[in-house]
Amino acid sequence: MAVLIEDLPWCDVELNLGSKCLQRTAIDLVNLLFLSFFYLLLVAGCVSQRFTLGSRKKGWIFVAAAICCAATSIIYLGAGLKNLIASANDEVSWVACFVEGLIWVSLTVSLLVNVSKWIKILASVWWVSFALLDSAAKIEILSQGKSIRMFDIITWLISLLLLLCSWMNLRSSPEAQDYSTAGLSDPLLAENSKKNSARLATARFFSFLSFSWMNSLLSLGFKKPLTPDDIPSVVPEDEAELAYTKFSKAWDDALLSEPEGAKERNLVFRAVAKVYFKENILTAVCALFRTIAVVSLPLMLYVFVDYANSDHRDLRTGFFNLACLVMLKLVESLSMRHWYFAARRSGMRIRSALMVAAYKKQLKLSSLGRKRHSSGEIVNYIAVDAYRMGEFLWWFHSGWSLTLQLLLSTAVLFGVVGIGAVPGLILLLLCGLLNLPFAKMLQNCQTQFMIAQDKRLRSTSEILNSMKVIKLQSWEEEFKKQIESCRDEEFKWLAKAQLTKAFGTFLYWMSPTIVSSVIFVGCALMNSAPLNASTIFTVLATLRVMSEPVRVIPEAISAIIQVNVSFDRINNFLLDDELKTDEIERSGMEKSGTAVDIQAGNFSWDPETKHPTLRNINLEIKNGQKVAVCGPVGAGKSSLLHAVLGEIPKVSGTVKVSGSIAYVSQTSWIQSGTIRDNILYGKPMETRRYNAAIKACALDKDINDFGHGDLTEIGQRGLNLSGGQKQRIQLARAVYADADVYLLDDPFSAVDAHTAGVLFHKCVEDSLREKTVILVTHQVEFLSEVDQILVMEEGRITQLGKYDELLMMGTAFKQLVNAHNDAVTVLPLASNESLGDLTKVGRDREIGSIQVVEKIEEEITTTTNVPGAQLTQEEEKEAGYVGLKPFLDYLNVSRGWFLLSSSVLGQVGFVVFQAASTYWLACGIGIPNLTATMLIGVYSVISTLSAGFVYARAVTTAHLGLKASKAFFSGFTNAVFKAPMLFFDSTPVGRILTRASSDLNVLDFDIPFAIIFVVSPAVELTAALIVMTYVTWQVIIIALLALAATKVVQEYYLASARELIRINGTTKAPVMNYAAETSLGVVTIRAFGTVDRFLKNYLSLVDADAVLFFLSNAAMEWVILRIETLQNLTLFTCALLLILIPKGYIAPGLVGLSLSYALTLTQTQVFLTRWYCTLSNSIISVERIKQYMSIPAEPPAVVDDKRPPSSWPSSGTIHLQELKIRYRPNAPLVLKGISCTFREGTRVGVVGRTGSGKSTLISALFRLVEPASGCILIDGIDISKIGLKDLRMKLSIIPQEPTLFRGCIRTNLDPLGVYSDDEIWKALEKCQLKATISNLPNKLDSSEVSDEGENWSVGQRQLFCLGRVLLKRNKILVLDEATASIDSATDAIIQRIIREEFADCTVVTVAHRVPTVIDSDMVMVLSFGDLVEYNEPSKLMETDSYFSKLVAEYWASCRGNSSQNLQVHI
Repeated sequence: MAVLIEDLPWCDVELNLGSKCLQRTAIDLVNLLFLSFFYLLLVAGCVSQRFTLGSRKKGWIFVAAAICCAATSIIYLGAGLKNLIASANDEVSWVACFVEGLIWVSLTVSLLVNVSKWIKILASVWWVSFALLDSAAKIEILSQGKSIRMFDIITWLISLLLLLCSWMNLRSSPEAQDYSTAGLSDPLLAENSKKNSARLATARFFSFLSFSWMNSLLSLGFKKPLTPDDIPSVVPEDEAELAYTKFSKAWDDALLSEPEGAKERNLVFRAVAKVYFKENILTAVCALFRTIAVVSLPLMLYVFVDYANSDHRDLRTGFFNLACLVMLKLVESLSMRHWYFAARRSGMRIRSALMVAAYKKQLKLSSLGRKRHSSGEIVNYIAVDAYRMGEFLWWFHSGWSLTLQLLLSTAVLFGVVGIGAVPGLILLLLCGLLNLPFAKMLQNCQTQFMIAQDKRLRSTSEILNSMKVIKLQSWEEEFKKQIESCRDEEFKWLAKAQLTKAFGTFLYWMSPTIVSSVIFVGCALMNSAPLNASTIFTVLATLRVMSEPVRVIPEAISAIIQVNVSFDRINNFLLDDELKTDEIERSGMEKSGTAVDIQAGNFSWDPETKHPTLRNINLEIKNGQKVAVCGPVGAGKSSLLHAVLGEIPKVSGTVKVSGSIAYVSQTSWIQSGTIRDNILYGKPMETRRYNAAIKACALDKDINDFGHGDLTEIGQRGLNLSGGQKQRIQLARAVYADADVYLLDDPFSAVDAHTAGVLFHKCVEDSLREKTVILVTHQVEFLSEVDQILVMEEGRITQLGKYDELLMMGTAFKQLVNAHNDAVTVLPLASNESLGDLTKVGRDREIGSIQVVEKIEEEITTTTNVPGAQLTQEEEKEAGYVGLKPFLDYLNVSRGWFLLSSSVLGQVGFVVFQAASTYWLACGIGIPNLTATMLIGVYSVISTLSAGFVYARAVTTAHLGLKASKAFFSGFTNAVFKAPMLFFDSTPVGRILTRASSDLNVLDFDIPFAIIFVVSPAVELTAALIVMTYVTWQVIIIALLALAATKVVQEYYLASARELIRINGTTKAPVMNYAAETSLGVVTIRAFGTVDRFLKNYLSLVDADAVLFFLSNAAMEWVILRIETLQNLTLFTCALLLILIPKGYIAPGLVGLSLSYALTLTQTQVFLTRWYCTLSNSIISVERIKQYMSIPAEPPAVVDDKRPPSSWPSSGTIHLQELKIRYRPNAPLVLKGISCTFREGTRVGVVGRTGSGKSTLISALFRLVEPASGCILIDGIDISKIGLKDLRMKLSIIPQEPTLFRGCIRTNLDPLGVYSDDEIWKALEKCQLKATISNLPNKLDSSEVSDEGENWSVGQRQLFCLGRVLLKRNKILVLDEATASIDSATDAIIQRIIREEFADCTVVTVAHRVPTVIDSDMVMVLSFGDLVEYNEPSKLMETDSYFSKLVAEYWASCRGNSSQNLQVHI
């Protein structure tokens, strides 16, 4: 089997280094290497269609050279064919002739093709080396006084012609290249790019080959911590837009080709395969080269051991063997690095395409689809499923290439030991088949794990979005248990998967041991091969090559199974129901035409129900008309607007809309960003129009009060704004949009009466005077001002006409007006004259507010950089090397020191016994009388013991990971639930969700195995160096130098890699945030027609995230290539020493032992580096989760020595003493020293302008914010001294924004499960919901509440909140603008219920409607954080008080016919 030089058929036996044959062989090997790389790149060019054949752009010299090369190749191939037929044993054999012919043919091709600069550079270098080597060889022959043939002179001249061609080729300007097609040769920057893109695009051939194009970034990262500004933009061909465009085309084709109704096949996979198949051919070629090189290495071991055992050793033979080894390692290293990089790069493109596809789908998802896929689930499709595609192709190529490696290794085994390999291979096949049940188990575990994870993330998302309500109600423990319950289910499947993998690891390590023993027995019994050093160590080396596939293939199967699950989930999502755009006829604006026309319209949120939501709708609205829609809660008012928008599925009828639409939703949707961004909404800034919108929407004073003006950052979902401010920003957005048709869904419910009057008159009547407006409202006072009124009941339009007409008709509309009148009869108005005076006062105040806007107009438009801290801060991240702290945190939090020690000891035991078993073989074959039975038996026993240690290592590692996952999840969840409200106000939910999903995923799956995969190769590397040093001590010098250099290179790389991963941590959250934000506001986005703009913004976020994935992988390949080179030096040194040491100095067995360990050295070091870097990068997830585990907690839930009596509060007296509140240290005071007493059993009304501090007072009462000074006493107890749970459980609140949770009716009313059915039904009856819920199929247990209660109207949600407080029956009740979204009739009923049910309670009411607080016992008036007045309302009305002016403004807002009618009915 030894491939010795004297065996080569074209060489003589007596050789020296000056031999023509040896020189020719060396030159041919170099040419074959160039030839391989040339065709590799040529295949890449073919696949990406970047080349043409012919003489275009080629001069006559190139054509002449090509003709000469072609002629030479024909001569060589002809000679080879002749020799083959004649079986001649000439000086030049047929093999050599064919090799030469192949080289000359390839040179001809390289001269003729027009290709990218990569092949141009490679061809030029090849021609130069060919000419120089050929010339050197021939000059050497001539210098020895020998003659050369005429044919050799001709080929020499042709080689010199090639030298000329290379000079001409390199001299041509790079600008002449054709860059029309996107590719590696693309120019780096588009003219309008703000950043340089990655240098890959302009990299030259060797820079590309060695990843040197990363040098500049790594150098910068070594000098200073990288920042986002240092990161180049993504290469044009990797942009998400291009990836999605390709995928979208393939997806559309797949949909068209699929028969209707047959959607069983995964169309996402088909589309991905169609788009990315071609570019993966090159990756497959690289994987093939690497596989061939790896399988060939055991043969090199055979050659070296045979050489060491040979009686006639020739140094030239040894050096030739060494040269072959160098070449194989070079091919292995380069092909593997580029396979890994290309696979992940292609995976990144798939990831980007699917992320964009999922995002775009949610923009088109119908209401039914949104019901099936919550916001949290959609984020999960992007954050987990699409993200997983980054590694998919790497696993795919690993799967097939390792299978091929297994088959080729089998062939090598047969070649070495013959028939004796059969028993072992049968056993190996059985071990392989055992993978199938493991794969099935893992697939099941993975699927169940992901289902459980989805459920947990959906709950987490919902809870985080509703954290304020949860804290107000003191439900943290209950909802934390809900999350923990989901996690327990998830953890069950995680544990099962990890322990299954541990048992699998035992089998994978056990199989090579058993198989090798069986093969040795087979050899001994069948005498198919001698059990000498060559055979034994070649078998062991081959089995080691086979052990990688046996170990990795199950992991690859598991990864591909995970990807398959993700493909299915994304496929189901992309195939889900979309909004039907053809249900509404949209046309341009016609000045004299109809703006909205609905004829015989029937609409239903649930197409399967027999009772439509809206029935028999006939509506025609002319251009410029103002139409008001009113009716009781749940009548279908908001659904009517959705019908105009096309959001609610149409059952029958026609809908026509002319012109553009602007929509203001009932639940305000505000984007993260500045106030200005929210108002402009992507449109260019026009100062006059912008200021007019602010003026019309009464935002002037608010903007003036913000520290940063209109550049103030808004927290996620507008958390740092009051309800009124959010609604007015929404309204300003609509006004600035300058649309034709305005759909306003109860926009005045969240603002006070005066502001509502300003909004109606200045916005609806003035700014939108020429626009068509459909206004859903409960404010009866504005109805007389509109052109037409629609009265809705139970999904039908029951009345339609003008105000006076409807009053005359009586029925439903008159009831609404009478309910409003009844509510305001308590207002002390004596005559028409007084009404007129109050109206005048109101108008004067309006004029004053307009003047304020004008004064600050200049300031608003010129604000650029106002000092002060924004609420939403940049995400924190560590910088630079943080030492061992994250590793120590991981072990300390999980208390995993013992398990880690056990894992390390298990690995040490495994390596020691493995080394002992191979050492026994090395020594045993040299013992003359030792039988084969004894040799194999002892080896088998020692090896089996080693497998036991590896099982112990795997199990302890799995338990370490599970323990850490449990500890970190528990710590993270506790910290988040105990965080103060300020944390949620200033932290986007996406940041928390990223830690709860992807970071926790890394903790679950990656870190425990990354730790042991660092320990394992470190121990194996130490063992290898000990063995090599024992055999040839000289190698330690090079080995230590190589290790030192490796450490330097590794640290150089890690300086940048750490920051790349950290920055990636901050670029991923915005992608998820934006997706979650879009999901919540998708109706508004579609209504405004801004889908394309949102998609464009999302594309840029995806690219910013993708470039970090791309650079991280490139940096990883950069470092591994250099480390491989360094470790290969140790291998080559070891091989060289074994060649140079005289025969007999080292036993052949020890030569085999040393070289077998030396061959694993590079692979082990690379494995160590890869996992060390992976661990360094993954540990950042520990860092990020630990950040949130260290959030300063709010005060304790219970203070044991300060617990109030169980009957507290017995009376309900609230005493405020010099109460001062600020939201942040050094921030201005929001409440400025308030002192007053709310007596027991009194009804206290809190009034004031928007932003006066009303909601802050409520927050202080519930201790959502702690006082800066002063205190609040309830029944004499200072609430700041007792526990939060003791306080909040004793207070009841109906919050400003009513919140429901996904699930059933019962859990929404009674999450703690402490009330009986009878009590719940009584509460429902009192809050007007009994009839609605009685009609549900499962009544209280009906799972009729979707995410955030979207399928219930806002009014109904507030009634649910009333039901909650009716159940709690506490002594203190707070109503925070609780009836803002309820019609006057329902409001009157609720106020009556509250008066009756809470007659002996202290009721604090914050309201915008004056009638809501006018019958209170006391009224507190706040203005800019100061207590202006506190007295009985009747006394305040007798003086020129602030409250009397507010009442006057309320009446002023009811001007015109409305006012007169009110007087009539009073």
